Amino acid sequence: MRRLIAAGVGLAFVLVLVFGVNGCLDSRKEQALKDYNRDVASLVGEADSNTDEFFNALTTTGTSPVEVQSQISQFRQRAKSQTNQAKGFSVPSDMKPAQRSLLLSLGLLEETMGKIAEKVLSALSNDSATAEPAVVSITGEMQAFLAADVVYKRRTVALVKQVLDDNEIGGQSIQTSEFLPNFGWLEASIVARRINADAARGAGAGATSKEAAPGTHGHGLLGVSVGDVTLTPGQANRIPASSNVTFSAKVANQGENPETDVVVMVTITPTGGGKDVMQRASIDQTAAGSEATVQIPLKQSPPIGAAKVKVEVRKVNGEENTKNNSQEYAVNFER
Repeated sequence: MRRLIAAGVGLAFVLVLVFGVNGCLDSRKEQALKDYNRDVASLVGEADSNTDEFFNALTTTGTSPVEVQSQISQFRQRAKSQTNQAKGFSVPSDMKPAQRSLLLSLGLLEETMGKIAEKVLSALSNDSATAEPAVVSITGEMQAFLAADVVYKRRTVALVKQVLDDNEIGGQSIQTSEFLPNFGWLEASIVARRINADAARGAGAGATSKEAAPGTHGHGLLGVSVGDVTLTPGQANRIPASSNVTFSAKVANQGENPETDVVVMVTITPTGGGKDVMQRASIDQTAAGSEATVQIPLKQSPPIGAAKVKVEVRKVNGEENTKNNSQEYAVNFER
């Protein structure tokens, strides 16, 4: 009897030990899976923010092409750092397929940012023969952002969810992604407009041969103001110089057709010499016979003193008469 009791106690101890060890192993595995999901979520969130800043830099007006290229190169370096960080994750065996997809997505982001940085100077050139092929190339690279989204959403997210579900781990949030802001970035003519590549507005298949709709086309510049000051041609216009100078241009569609993507350019040339300050803005659409006002805030302080300011409504497709598209003003920026 004593031997049977001892054997029973021993068996009970072994069972408790086995279940305890298994429970600890299960707990450690569950925590490892949760930790991996958390690490992925944090890093993908950072990658999303990095791509947001990348596209902001690419579309900011008033920035020199060299500065744009420098900023994009910095975002590429940040993307490379994020890829390396992912490579250092502690990856549970069940999550290795998800890890491979994650590295593919992050690698695509890093690679395409580098390739766009190589092309952006040419895309922002004033020579259409140089700018148009570069914009087409950049547009092609945008497909890598879309591919990174697809791989992450279809593979990484799905695989992480599957592993969590298989292990009955609930209450976990899986990070989503939006590396490509919208599908407009897959059309060369839209990319040219968004990155302010004026010389490449004809980029894209068939863009250069597109015929204008029948009827007249074009705009006229009706007037320009800065704050409370309405600029008058032929006289000195005094404008307070500050860090937030904004030109307001009133434009009239004087043709018989609606127009889209109407660009208005402000160029400030210091009388005493120095670098021009250029800023542009666009009106999404103007209706035939209608007027529209566009705000053009400078991204930098204007040069102090006398300057020539030219405000121009860029020619649209089919426009023949551009005599009233622009106006020049003598301006004195005063502190």
